[in-house]
Amino acid sequence: MAIIKGITVTLIGKEFAGTDPFGAPIFEDKEILVNNVLLSPTSAEDVINQLTITGKRAVYTLAIPKGDENAWEDQEVHFFGEKWRVFGIPLQGIDELIPLAWNKKVMVERYD
Repeated sequence: MAIIKGITVTLIGKEFAGTDPFGAPIFEDKEILVNNVLLSPTSAEDVINQLTITGKRAVYTLAIPKGDENAWEDQEVHFFGEKWRVFGIPLQGIDELIPLAWNKKVMVERYD
């Protein structure tokens, strides 16, 4: 029996670091390792839909494990030695109604 297991990705979160002399908040990047993330190439239909709606080309869809509390919207993600940017709103299901270990998905585009 095959066991489904994801990879570890690095989510670049923002951490409050203080304020500047004008009172505006300053944030620093914080690397957060997220284990057991599934990756799949985005379907051709989803690529076309996202390109039409947002003007962004989805490359991968990431399945996020249940219990993850990180903010994913508009964040930078590193995997496969490349930088990616999450776009759109993360879609989340109800934990109890989803049989596997993942309940949220996000789409990413290539980011330089």
